[in-house]
Amino acid sequence: MSLRELTSDLCFGEGPRWHDGALWISDMHGHVVYRIDETGLKTVIAEVPNQPSGLGWLPDGRMLIVSMTDRKILVHDGETLEVWCDLSDLAKHHCNDMVVDNQGRCWVGNFGFDIHAGDEVTGTDLILVEGPGKARIVASELMFPNGTVITPDGKTLIVGESYGACLTAFDITETGHLENRRTWARLERAVPDGICLDSAGGIWVASPISHECLRVTEGGKVTERIEVKDQAFACMLGGDSGKRLFILTAPNALPDDCKEARAGKIVYQDVTYGRAGSP
Repeated sequence: MSLRELTSDLCFGEGPRWHDGALWISDMHGHVVYRIDETGLKTVIAEVPNQPSGLGWLPDGRMLIVSMTDRKILVHDGETLEVWCDLSDLAKHHCNDMVVDNQGRCWVGNFGFDIHAGDEVTGTDLILVEGPGKARIVASELMFPNGTVITPDGKTLIVGESYGACLTAFDITETGHLENRRTWARLERAVPDGICLDSAGGIWVASPISHECLRVTEGGKVTERIEVKDQAFACMLGGDSGKRLFILTAPNALPDDCKEARAGKIVYQDVTYGRAGSP
């Protein structure tokens, strides 16, 4: 099956999630969160002046949104947007992706350095948000932690290290701390950005630099590659069967270029295995 287009006219799509029968995304450089139905119709859910990124939901149905440049987690109840947790004292640079488990606990990454200013690449931390105003660092020395998933049993967290060219796994303790760090997969050609987990234990990895989404199994075997025209920045399995792979693309990630061109798109292709775990 060839790629099809779901929607376009995005500045820069990130943080895709399949929730309640629709695809939800952050248009990072457009400063909005969208809900997108199966026809591609976009509905603005929230406006986030400081750039939205990772998304998730609390057990009571409220949505959590990463607000990147002010380093906060916001909570949206369907009408109002409030601060859930301020991470500015913990995050070394802009916050980015996030995964939320079924208890409402959030693991949040951050850049660690100014990528657009050409700063030296340095390691950074994963932050656990346990509730309103309650956060702590649970893992360190990650090289630009990005897309993150949790296995269906809730026991393993896997994060893509963009500047480490690998997927890194941790055991999740009962208190949410991360232990037993190990390399889940090394990636030779790819730079991991957004990721999602399937029901056979494979991980789909969006790789901007190689213009593709690739499916990787533990140990690093690549079983499938889907090439895209522009750079692939994020991906999510969804649809009625859970087997529709949505890929968020854009020509580049430069804020001014993205705002001017509005060339971001979402394309999709049906694949063999359905969505699993979180997000």
